[in-house]
Amino acid sequence: MKIALTFGFILSTLGSFAQNGIPSRAIQIQTAVLAAPADKREKSTVLGYNEKGVLVELRKGTNELICLADDPKIPGLNVASYHINLEPFMKRGRDLRYSGKSAKESTDIRDEEVKSGKLLMPEQPATLYVLTAKAENYDAYSGTVKDGFLRYVIYIPYATAESTGLPTKPDVAGMPWLMDPGSHRAHIMITPAPKN
Repeated sequence: MKIALTFGFILSTLGSFAQNGIPSRAIQIQTAVLAAPADKREKSTVLGYNEKGVLVELRKGTNELICLADDPKIPGLNVASYHINLEPFMKRGRDLRYSGKSAKESTDIRDEEVKSGKLLMPEQPATLYVLTAKAENYDAYSGTVKDGFLRYVIYIPYATAESTGLPTKPDVAGMPWLMDPGSHRAHIMITPAPKN
């Protein structure tokens, strides 16, 4: 009886996944938090997708990080974790993307909104972590990820090379550098050197 119930549950879970292509809530949480530092994962808020493909809060957290589950419509794995003070900026970007705006349009709109005070950016540095993996290295049924690649972004709005002492391009792999200097999107990029 127990085996039959377990088998039935597995079939219904796989059937649901196959029907809408969206991993279970548990798998989305399991993979989304991989982008966060290990000591922050258990208490972070997680945003992911419901059975209709709409982004919703899957888990309310109690610390300062928000983790974003993988978009099931895009091959491979791409999950992120970021400081809660970045949420207005991140949410606005998602909303603009969902409304059909291009990346450039989204950037321009957010730039104007930051300048006008409508969209607030953090007053202190705030970190974003991004974990990616190729499609062949991610099993959405089990949440198994191999050869994932983690990079780090530290937003410092309006920072410049002169105010930070950072270059605006890396001289060597893994070197921190400043991207989009002088803008509301100014951020330190830290991309580890690829594994050999």
